Amino acid sequence: MASKFTELAIDCADPQGLARFWCAVLGYEVQDEDEDEDDGVVTIGSPLVPEGKDRGGPVPPALTFARVPEGKTVKNRLHIDVNPTDREQDEEVRRLLDLGARYADVGQGEASWIVLTDPEGNEFCVLASRCP
Repeated sequence: MASKFTELAIDCADPQGLARFWCAVLGYEVQDEDEDEDDGVVTIGSPLVPEGKDRGGPVPPALTFARVPEGKTVKNRLHIDVNPTDREQDEEVRRLLDLGARYADVGQGEASWIVLTDPEGNEFCVLASRCP
């Protein structure tokens, strides 16, 4: 048996704000939120995934946002790729820009994906042809 990829932890300045952005991007919901505003840890995940170790099959990973004092300084070494499920890539990019994303140039050149950043500057890609 192997391990399952179930969660991605993301350091940030505003866990609640970043969680709201990614909930809107992915159709996720808040699953857990630290009551202590200073600690600032928020976990979001798919509303379609049951809790517990016995859930079978592929598991959409949860995202956990944790407040840290330092800001982002360089290009991410790990990033999220998203795939539009009910619209074309250009329509999804417009939706994400309306949510607060921004275009980014990480040297991708002429590629089929579009690189954006979330409100805190974390790069992510909007893919055109890979289906979820």
